[in-house]
Order: sequence, then structure tokens, then C-alpha cells
Amino acid sequence: MNQLEKKPTQFQQLKENLFLSLYAWTKIPLIGFCGPRVIEANGQRTVLKVPLNFRTRNHLGAMYFGALAVGSELCIAILAVKQIQASGLKIDFLFKDYKAEFLKRAEGDVHFICEQAAVVIDQINEAKTSTERINRTMTAYAIVPSVSATEKVATFELTLSVKNRQKKA
Repeated sequence: MNQLEKKPTQFQQLKENLFLSLYAWTKIPLIGFCGPRVIEANGQRTVLKVPLNFRTRNHLGAMYFGALAVGSELCIAILAVKQIQASGLKIDFLFKDYKAEFLKRAEGDVHFICEQAAVVIDQINEAKTSTERINRTMTAYAIVPSVSATEKVATFELTLSVKNRQKKA
């Protein structure tokens, strides 16, 4: 078991969440407003939690679809941000498209899970040596652990687009 696969310590989890909060509030305040927290982030998968509260709840008491969109995007984006930051290069990213299927109402804190972390890592590594735009479509899903640890409430398909903005020598 390598370091990326180990269960994070409380200190590591605190550090991940501090990074997430600072990044969210300085770059995209709407993300910070939703209050996401990193549950797990390694080379295999990322899991983020968005609490169901007055900020994220709709008029029926379930999570508003905008908050669901924030969580689904972020469970993929957080790994890209960390990989780009570690590279020291100016690599830009955005999401080119977004498809969602809402299966059930999310009536509790929602965990967003992307099990394709290796695809994100490979994409950023490929962008380090290319100035072309690189697109990869990834999937994620959402569960409400307080209701069911396995039943999906939504599935998502997002295309992450990255481009190295370094000037050619």
C-alpha cells in the first residue's frame, strides 16, 4: 500500500479541507458557500461531502440541484487543482460539458464520489508536456450515506478540459 492509498490521518484531512476552503473562497466563492469537505482523496478516488443545510436545501427539503452540480464538479476538480499546483506549471482547466441524471431526492448530507482519479492524474501529466487542449470525460456519482451507503441518488458525466499555458522555449 503506497502513501496515496493509505487512510488519511486527521491532520492530513484537516490540511485537505483547509486547502479546499481557501481555494474555494478565493477562486470560486459559490463553492465555499456550499461548505464542501474532503472525506477521501487519493490516487484511486475522491470523496467529498456537501452538507444538507439552509444553504443547499431546496423548497422540498432535498439538496438543490445547483449544490449537487457544485459537489459533482468539485470531486473531480479538487484532484486536478492539486496536481496542477504540484506541477508548478500554468495549466488551466475547466469543464467542457456536464450531464446529470437525478435518480432520487438527496434528503441528507451528500457524498460525491469519483473513482477515476487516475484518469485525472494521467491527464494533468500529459498536459505537462503538451500545449494542446486535452479533454477527458469522467463519471461521478452521489450517495446519501444516512439513507443508504450504496444507493446512488445521482450520476454525473463531466468532460475535464486542460491546457498547458507555458510559453514554448
